[in-house]
Amino acid sequence: MAKIPEQKTAEQWLEETAPQKKLAIFKLFLGYAPGVGKTFNMLSEGIRRASRGEEVVAGLVETHGRKGITELAARLEMVPRRRLNYKGADFEEMDVDAILARKPQVALVDELAHTNIEGSKHRKRYDDVLELLNANIDVLSTVNVQHIESLTPLVQQITGVPVRETVPDWVIQRVNEIVLVDLTPEALQTRMRRGDIYPVERAERALDNFFRPANLISLRELALQQVARAVDRSLESYLQKEGVAPHAAVRERFGVCISSNPAAQYLVARAARMAQRIDAELYVIYIDIGRDESPEDQRALGQNIRFAEGLGAQLLRTKGNNVAEEVAKVVRDKRITQVVFGRSAQSNWRKYLYLSAIHKFLRDAPAVDVHIVTQEVK
Repeated sequence: MAKIPEQKTAEQWLEETAPQKKLAIFKLFLGYAPGVGKTFNMLSEGIRRASRGEEVVAGLVETHGRKGITELAARLEMVPRRRLNYKGADFEEMDVDAILARKPQVALVDELAHTNIEGSKHRKRYDDVLELLNANIDVLSTVNVQHIESLTPLVQQITGVPVRETVPDWVIQRVNEIVLVDLTPEALQTRMRRGDIYPVERAERALDNFFRPANLISLRELALQQVARAVDRSLESYLQKEGVAPHAAVRERFGVCISSNPAAQYLVARAARMAQRIDAELYVIYIDIGRDESPEDQRALGQNIRFAEGLGAQLLRTKGNNVAEEVAKVVRDKRITQVVFGRSAQSNWRKYLYLSAIHKFLRDAPAVDVHIVTQEVK
C-alpha cells in the first residue's frame, strides 16, 4: 500500500515559498577622526530600518557619555552586554551568542577596530562581526580611517600618534557598502571646543595634538581616497558581473611595465611622480614570460617590486608568451588610462623589436595615453 505523504502545515508552506534572503550585508560608516558623526549616522540608519519593519538590535554602541547618542541608542532594542572580569576589574563586551540567539535581521556594532577583553569569544570585534555576517545577519559598523592596517604607518607619520588597534585590509574589502561620514576640520574643531566630543577640560590639549588642522586635513584626504577606491572596486565588480565594458575611467590610473632590470626602479619613480601630480593610482605590471628564472634575476625582480610597493604602487602580475598582448589585456581589465614604457635599447635590431612591441600593444590595447621614458644605459 502506497504511503500517503505527510501534509505540510500552512507555516511550512509559507517558509518554503518565502523569498530567501541574500548574503548578509556589511555596511561601514567611515570617518577620519573621532567626533565626525559615525555612530550618530549608524544609529540613524538603524532607526530608519526599524521603522520600516526590520528587526534591528544594538549589539554594542559606544556612547562615550554623549547625550545625543544615548538618546538615539535608547530608541533601539539593546542586547545586554556580557560581563567579564579581567585582572580584578569588571568589563563589558558585546555578547555575540546572545545576538545569534536573538536572530535579528540587522545588528549595530560600533568601533570595528576594538580589541576585546581577554576571555571574550573572539580577540577582535571584527571577528564578532564576521560571525554575525556568517549567520546571515546584516551588520552596521563604524571605524576611523587611521585604524585601517595598511594606513597606520602613514597615519603615525602624519600625526606622530601610534595606532594600537587596527582592522586588516581584507576585512575592509568584505564591506558591501561604505559610507563616508564627513565634516570639515573647522566644524570638527568647533565641536571639540564646545565639549561635544571630549570634556571641555581635555579639548584644548586634543586641539594642540591629534586635532591640529594639518592632521585633520591629511586624515580627511586619506578617508576620501579610501572611499574613492571602494567605489572604484564596486564599479569594477559590477562591470565584471554584468559583462559590461566601461565607457570611461572616472579616475586616472597609471600602469608602468617592469622587469628584473635594475633600471626599472628609475622608471617606476618617474611614473610615480607623474601619477602624484594628478592624484592618480599607480600600478606596476610584470609579465612573466619565463626569462627571469635565475636567482639573480628573481632577487632583482623582488627588489624592483618592493621598491614600487614602497612608492604606493599595486602589483599586477600575470604569465604569458607575448608581453605586448598581455600588457594590453591588463590595461583593458584594470581600466588603466596611461601606460609608461621604458626605452634603453641602443642597437638597431633592438630598437626595431622595441618599436614592434609598442605597435602590437597599441593595436590590442584600448584608448590609452602612452609615455616613453628614456633610461640611460651606463
